[in-house]
Amino acid sequence: MPPAIGATIPDLERPATGDQTIKLSDYRGKQLVLYFYPKASTPGCTQEGQDFRDATDAFAEANTLILGASRDGIKAQENFKAKQGFPFDLISDKDESLCQAFDVIKLKKMYGKESLGIERSTFLIDAEGVLQREWRHVKVKGHVDEVLSAARELAGR
Repeated sequence: MPPAIGATIPDLERPATGDQTIKLSDYRGKQLVLYFYPKASTPGCTQEGQDFRDATDAFAEANTLILGASRDGIKAQENFKAKQGFPFDLISDKDESLCQAFDVIKLKKMYGKESLGIERSTFLIDAEGVLQREWRHVKVKGHVDEVLSAARELAGR
């Protein structure tokens, strides 16, 4: 069962870029945007990552850090981060434990075929580790602006 708005998020440990293992609790004291994307280096995921990258300073002004996550392996995540110049880390969730915890694995249809994959989703977590907002079935265009607005609002409380 995914965390509900107002609930503390699960504190899972996952491998991430920069040869590190991170826990979500490592980010307490700052707000956190955790965004899930289907596959590194695909057009929609690249655009979404670039939009977050380009807004990193604005998020920092709102006391908010960014983490991206997908089922890609760490090598694919490292390449994606380096190629796009992302100033934030990417989580490799090959065993889907983080994806399952946030309930982002969904049955998807593409070209008439069904498969399980990540539904593009974003979560805004406050400085105490409590889920404050979620966006599911995200459309990339304009999404980062909406998340930034929510992060600013949360920081201003």
